[in-house]
Amino acid sequence: MHDERRRIEERAERLHTQRIKPALYAATVPMSVEAWQAPGEPVSFEEAASQRYAPFAMDTPWGPPWGTTWFRMSGQVPAEWAGRRVEAVIDLGFVGDWPGNQAEALVHLPDGRPLKAVNPLNQYVPVANPAQGGERIDYLVEAASNPDILANNFTAPTPLGDVLTAGDKPLYTFQRADLAVLDEEVFHLDLDLQVLRELMVELGEHDPRRHEILHALDRSLDLLDLDDVAGSAAAVREALRPVLSKPANASAHVISGVGHAHIDSAWLWPIRETKRKTSRTFSNVTALADEYEEFVFACSQAQQYEWVRDNYPHVWARIQESVKKGQWAPVGGMWVESDGNLPGGEAIARQLVHGKRFFIEHFGIETKGVWLPDSFGYNAAYPQLAKLAGNEWFLTQKISWNQTNTFPHHTFWWEGIDGTRIFTHFPPVDTYNARFSGEEMSRAVRNYAEKGNATRSLAPFGWGDGGGGPTREIMERARRLADLEGSPKVVVEHPDEFFAKAREEYPDAPVWVGELYLELHRATYTSQARTKQGNRRSEHKLREAELWATTAALHAPGYAYPYQKLDRLWKTVLLHQFHDILPGSSIAWVHREAEAEYARVAEELEALTAEAVAALGDGGTRVFNTSPFDRAEVIRTATGFPTFVEVPASGSAPVAAAEPPAPVTVEGRVLDNGLVRVEVAEDGTLASVRDLRAGGREVLAEAGNLLRLHTDLPNYWDAWDVDKHYRNRYTDLLDADSVEIVDEDPLLGAIRVTRSFGKGSKIVQTITLRAGSPRIDFETDIDWHEAEKFLKAGFPVDVRAPHSSAEIQFGHIQRPTHTNTSWEAARFEVSGHRWVHIAEPGYGVAVINDSTYGHDVSRTVREDGGTTTTVRLSLVRAPRIPDPGADQGRHRLTYSLLPGASIEDAVAEGYALNLPLRVADSAGVPEPVVSVDGAGVTVEAVKLADDESGDVVVRLYESRGGRATGVLRTGFPLAGAQVTDLLERPLEDAEAVDGGIRVSLRPFQILTLRLRRG
Repeated sequence: MHDERRRIEERAERLHTQRIKPALYAATVPMSVEAWQAPGEPVSFEEAASQRYAPFAMDTPWGPPWGTTWFRMSGQVPAEWAGRRVEAVIDLGFVGDWPGNQAEALVHLPDGRPLKAVNPLNQYVPVANPAQGGERIDYLVEAASNPDILANNFTAPTPLGDVLTAGDKPLYTFQRADLAVLDEEVFHLDLDLQVLRELMVELGEHDPRRHEILHALDRSLDLLDLDDVAGSAAAVREALRPVLSKPANASAHVISGVGHAHIDSAWLWPIRETKRKTSRTFSNVTALADEYEEFVFACSQAQQYEWVRDNYPHVWARIQESVKKGQWAPVGGMWVESDGNLPGGEAIARQLVHGKRFFIEHFGIETKGVWLPDSFGYNAAYPQLAKLAGNEWFLTQKISWNQTNTFPHHTFWWEGIDGTRIFTHFPPVDTYNARFSGEEMSRAVRNYAEKGNATRSLAPFGWGDGGGGPTREIMERARRLADLEGSPKVVVEHPDEFFAKAREEYPDAPVWVGELYLELHRATYTSQARTKQGNRRSEHKLREAELWATTAALHAPGYAYPYQKLDRLWKTVLLHQFHDILPGSSIAWVHREAEAEYARVAEELEALTAEAVAALGDGGTRVFNTSPFDRAEVIRTATGFPTFVEVPASGSAPVAAAEPPAPVTVEGRVLDNGLVRVEVAEDGTLASVRDLRAGGREVLAEAGNLLRLHTDLPNYWDAWDVDKHYRNRYTDLLDADSVEIVDEDPLLGAIRVTRSFGKGSKIVQTITLRAGSPRIDFETDIDWHEAEKFLKAGFPVDVRAPHSSAEIQFGHIQRPTHTNTSWEAARFEVSGHRWVHIAEPGYGVAVINDSTYGHDVSRTVREDGGTTTTVRLSLVRAPRIPDPGADQGRHRLTYSLLPGASIEDAVAEGYALNLPLRVADSAGVPEPVVSVDGAGVTVEAVKLADDESGDVVVRLYESRGGRATGVLRTGFPLAGAQVTDLLERPLEDAEAVDGGIRVSLRPFQILTLRLRRG
């Protein structure tokens, strides 16, 4: 029987490949083709249409890397084709087995209207159905010759990732530009055979249905006339009809198919190319909607909609019409599908605000769910943020990529750090590019973890990243699988419908508490350090600009709050938080442009802040504190001399030396400020850190600030992954070129350590201790020229910590320091924001940073019975794929050791390090715009309301992990206050008390207040 099955399978495969596929088009005639190569960057249709074109022949090489070639194509439908379905078929010379990340083109009509795209698996353009005969066809085709960065499957570096290094050798050879008659009977036979063959292969050896299909295929193919496939196709289809019409079992799993085209906003192509990819795919989608009335397409990322609106108005109009018809579903409610770990809390709030507002404004639709299929893990603040933005559900697929542990659920309630829960689904089909193959359908049912409790799952279908989205072939598969014995049932529907049915069916779904950690792609916390630093600094500069612009708008007559500028700058930062930009997993071109954009953003925000501060009037030199905590610290004024100042939270104070704390002494390599005593060893590491406030307790168990250089070659995905074996080979950087005292002032002492190593790399670190603070800063300047290396800075601390705490968005998360289970062992590299904290009862230590995210925490027991808990910050990597020059060059960053720290200390110093005090000539204001007197109640954002009403919006959260109460007071007359959602829509009146507002927060609760001025 096995041999018989193989014979039939091989017969069906050969006939399908060699006879049926070639017969899809019954007749063809070539079109006339001319070409014009655009110089440099893409040009508009109008400019391209005005050029002189030269004759172009098939089988001709074309397309330099990242180039644009315009083709003028013309032809006439033969009279004898009247009554037939006629299409243009265009093959640009597509290569490889992935339909994205290569050549693709947008076909325009002579008047400039985009008609449809051509992609590797979507090469046709509708002409007429039915044709009259004699129709004249004239197209102007914009073809992008994007290089196939995946050609070597990420096994070797390539220069093709930047237009500056890619060269100009043509990449493609044009294959076909024809008018053709589609034989619809053969087309449908092709799909009938594919669906049945694939279903048969997936059924068990002893399943009678398998053998029924097998023999039906054998008998039906006897009817295929090899010399007249078209003429015999109907008879073959009729013979297959009985096995295609048997209904599915009543208990069959139900798959909700949702059209989808995951388009990375940048990845193996620059942002400018994504703008064109969206127009091509969206043209295909709206064309497909005209053919299939049941078709529903879900599309996220408001940024991509805006690109189409601004650059392709005809495509935008078609999208609007499809939305009205219910065939296009805006989803996700975020500006882009951002990374799930690295953006700050306020940034994720703005992702949701800007995304949801766009869809409300332009379509009158409020999205109900967060759609993030491809990000590299998801922080535990998401449930609360999603719900505060008005969302009901959350979807991702990426956790199926886990290396070690299989996630136990597909449908569940996800509980965040504050206790908020959101209904969540992972499609068990394990892809967001489904095509309804037999293997995918079988996998979805096999994987589904909720068997016996629920019966539904979701499958996003369509080719992404320039593959053109869903195709008619996929829709035909869905029709055949709607009710077919042996297969799950497929229904194409809106994701909101799926989630409503899934929640109704399974209201008591299991609960997962905490982060959704991806056991893969852990290097994305570190790769492309300058991109990450640009994001961190942009987020804090935006906070600063909004606070002082609000202050000026309230107190400076004539000052106009810069709504539009701040909106534009926020959107620029949000775009670059996309899950292949901020994680550092894009080509060189993307990160080169990101670095330039962050510099521009910083310059503009600096100007906005300076303008706001200056608008407060001329009143001498003042210090401005953007942090939500009062500050007493040493600064350097314009003269360069250290000065100790005290400044209230979110306020300002004159630069007048405050009561000086105990002075800093520098003796040899020892810094002492009466709070801590730091001894630097001859090799430049920390030999000792004693906490004098704790009776001289030694903080370190071994040498501190140990810089360790690891060999770093992951098994796959260089920029994405760091594999556990990286720990096994390393060099400790103990050879110092010099260790010298560079500051010896009563307010500030500093020792500089210089190290040279590797392939011409150098690290210069200035270890600084300031009066009045136990924080030890390590200002670090790295000139990095390594390849496939990973640099870490370690602090082995004499603390027995059962877990570490790392700051995440609007709070922190605790992770065990042991590896009792495979789940804990898999977290050998984790993410955090401004601080990591470890503690035993009565004593804690924090490691603070201004731009890094990756770290690891480990625990060992010493021979003396003590426990060493080591925190290691990941500073810089050197992957070569997909960017061969990733991270090369200068990096300037600061990290700090904070002995004797509580969680509240870590929060405050994290803000302080990332929000340096600002010195400016200004009158300032007598009191801050807002102030809070309750411990744990932390101000995250102060701004004017987006509706330009003049109301003040304040976002607060509980930052310690416990309950908090306090009173928020304003530096302006208060007429009323409301609690709002993230979109600043009122939920309830706030409680007024003693001229302020009473605030009562549960652990990690986020609260947005809208304050009306009197």
